[in-house]
Amino acid sequence: MINLIVNGKQKELDSPVTLLELLEKLGVKSKFVAIGYNGSVVDKDCLDAIFIGDGDVLEVVKPVGGG
Repeated sequence: MINLIVNGKQKELDSPVTLLELLEKLGVKSKFVAIGYNGSVVDKDCLDAIFIGDGDVLEVVKPVGGG
Protein backbone atom coordinates (compact mmCIF):
# COMPACT_ATOMS: atom_id res chain seq x y z
CA MET A 1 0.00 0.00 0.00
CA ILE A 2 1.33 3.43 -0.96
CA ASN A 3 0.23 6.37 1.18
CA LEU A 4 0.59 9.89 -0.18
CA ILE A 5 -0.88 13.34 0.20
CA VAL A 6 -2.54 15.12 -2.72
CA ASN A 7 -3.52 18.75 -2.14
CA GLY A 8 -3.50 18.19 1.61
CA LYS A 9 -5.64 15.04 1.54
CA GLN A 10 -4.47 11.54 2.37
CA LYS A 11 -4.70 9.06 -0.54
CA GLU A 12 -3.87 5.36 -0.81
CA LEU A 13 -2.72 3.45 -3.87
CA ASP A 14 -2.70 -0.32 -4.23
CA SER A 15 0.30 -0.43 -6.54
CA PRO A 16 3.05 1.84 -7.88
CA VAL A 17 2.04 4.26 -10.63
CA THR A 18 3.73 7.09 -12.46
CA LEU A 19 2.77 10.66 -11.75
CA LEU A 20 1.05 10.81 -15.14
CA GLU A 21 -1.00 7.67 -14.36
CA LEU A 22 -2.02 9.11 -10.99
CA LEU A 23 -3.20 12.35 -12.58
CA GLU A 24 -5.27 10.34 -15.08
CA LYS A 25 -6.83 8.31 -12.22
CA LEU A 26 -7.70 11.58 -10.47
CA GLY A 27 -9.28 12.95 -13.66
CA VAL A 28 -6.70 15.73 -13.98
CA LYS A 29 -5.60 16.84 -17.43
CA SER A 30 -1.87 17.36 -17.10
CA LYS A 31 -1.83 19.91 -19.91
CA PHE A 32 -3.67 22.48 -17.79
CA VAL A 33 -2.03 22.16 -14.36
CA ALA A 34 1.19 22.81 -12.48
CA ILE A 35 2.48 19.96 -10.33
CA GLY A 36 4.44 20.24 -7.10
CA TYR A 37 6.13 16.96 -6.13
CA ASN A 38 7.79 16.79 -2.71
CA GLY A 39 8.38 20.54 -2.79
CA SER A 40 9.67 20.84 -6.37
CA VAL A 41 7.88 21.90 -9.53
CA VAL A 42 7.72 19.07 -12.08
CA ASP A 43 8.44 19.58 -15.77
CA LYS A 44 5.51 18.13 -17.75
CA ASP A 45 7.93 16.13 -19.91
CA CYS A 46 8.88 14.12 -16.79
CA LEU A 47 5.41 13.08 -15.61
CA ASP A 48 5.69 9.57 -17.01
CA ALA A 49 9.19 9.05 -15.56
CA ILE A 50 8.37 9.78 -11.91
CA PHE A 51 6.98 6.89 -9.86
CA ILE A 52 4.86 7.72 -6.83
CA GLY A 53 6.30 6.41 -3.58
CA ASP A 54 5.09 6.02 -0.02
CA GLY A 55 5.02 9.37 1.78
CA ASP A 56 5.12 11.53 -1.35
CA VAL A 57 3.40 14.92 -1.25
CA LEU A 58 1.74 16.35 -4.38
CA GLU A 59 0.17 19.71 -5.05
CA VAL A 60 -1.93 19.99 -8.18
CA VAL A 61 -2.62 23.60 -9.12
CA LYS A 62 -5.25 24.44 -11.72
CA PRO A 63 -5.55 27.88 -13.31
CA VAL A 64 -8.54 29.97 -12.29
CA GLY A 65 -10.05 32.47 -14.68
CA GLY A 66 -11.79 35.60 -13.63
CA GLY A 67 -12.30 39.18 -14.37
